[in-house]
Amino acid sequence: MCKNYNVIEQPGHAPIKAWTKGVPFEEEAQQQLRNIASMPLVHSHIAVMPDVHLGKGATIGSVIPSVDAVIPAAVGVDIGCGMVATKTTLTASQLPDNLSAIRHAFEAAVPHGRTSGRGRSRDRGAWHNIPEIVAGEWVKLQTRFERICAKHPAIKKTNNVNHLGTMGTGNHFLELCLDENNAVWIMLHSGSRGVGNRIGTYFIELAKKEMQRHQINLPDMDLAYLEEGSEYFDDYVEAVEWAQDFAAKNREIMMFNAIAALRKQLPIEFSTAELAVNCHHNYVSRERHFGKDCFVTRKGAVRAKKGEMGIIPGSMGARSFIVRGLGNPDSFNSCSHGAGRVMSRTKAKKIYNVDDQIKATEGVECRKDASVIDEIPHAYKDIEHVMEAQKDLVEVVYTLKQIVCVKG
Repeated sequence: MCKNYNVIEQPGHAPIKAWTKGVPFEEEAQQQLRNIASMPLVHSHIAVMPDVHLGKGATIGSVIPSVDAVIPAAVGVDIGCGMVATKTTLTASQLPDNLSAIRHAFEAAVPHGRTSGRGRSRDRGAWHNIPEIVAGEWVKLQTRFERICAKHPAIKKTNNVNHLGTMGTGNHFLELCLDENNAVWIMLHSGSRGVGNRIGTYFIELAKKEMQRHQINLPDMDLAYLEEGSEYFDDYVEAVEWAQDFAAKNREIMMFNAIAALRKQLPIEFSTAELAVNCHHNYVSRERHFGKDCFVTRKGAVRAKKGEMGIIPGSMGARSFIVRGLGNPDSFNSCSHGAGRVMSRTKAKKIYNVDDQIKATEGVECRKDASVIDEIPHAYKDIEHVMEAQKDLVEVVYTLKQIVCVKG
């Protein structure tokens, strides 16, 4: 049977199985993956998704199974970042011709972006007065958070409750979409925000100090790891699991507020109970693969067990996909988390201008100014090629096209 992946072999090291046929796969990312595969903690092999690109320490679009250890930089600093999508009973014909009011309603309902150089209390991407729904959900997270902070006080001085139910910046977004049957969907992308960033950064530094203390040489210091049974391992796992729960709840609150905002804009009633998917794509979980219990770190990858639903968004202006996992064991039951960048944000801003952005997002109600050029579709891989490269990992259930997009 013909395999849909390429294999990168290194004598004495774990192989790399890459679902990259027909998509760009930069040499720098390949070398980064070789560095990870050379580490003895890797179990069986590393799986690489078709949206793969260079990351910090660990490669974005990689799935790393490790035994008795976790690499904090592989999990990253946007712990629990992921997607949520909800299908509504609305159809395209029930929406107004001009979608500007819906976009502005979304922008008002969900804090997004960041006010540079301002204190937390004046950041437009945070709550200034905590809404009741946020306060109620924070209570469910607070006891565990305070237990973590009691051992690691540096984590407490963060944006936490005031970031719960907020979007953030960069490639995070909130969209109104249509599927192939003109059904209306709401979809959004975000993670654990400021508190998750602090947790990730804090434990990455502790892992580096552990490597130095034990004089462990690494191909890249960002691959510093925490071994099971070591001083900080259990604390890190506890903090990561909490941040992942925070991220999932963050998306739930934003979806609730977005649905409420849409209801206020439309004169007709609709429901949202038909289908909802909420999935991480930057996280670690305990799983069993190829005969061993291990920690599976998906950095820019979605779990795709057989029958499990997931979301693979395209770039701003491109199609997105609601998928069902095929449970491919070689990928550790995983698929891509999106299209994947082909250039940096800085390069995109140098190459493209506002006119390019306007043309690339034609038909989408969104901001089309200089501040979002780094998210232009040309900065990403072709999502159609990405989906073709992983046809043995997932099957497409719905194909979505955004008609409203709010960027962080």
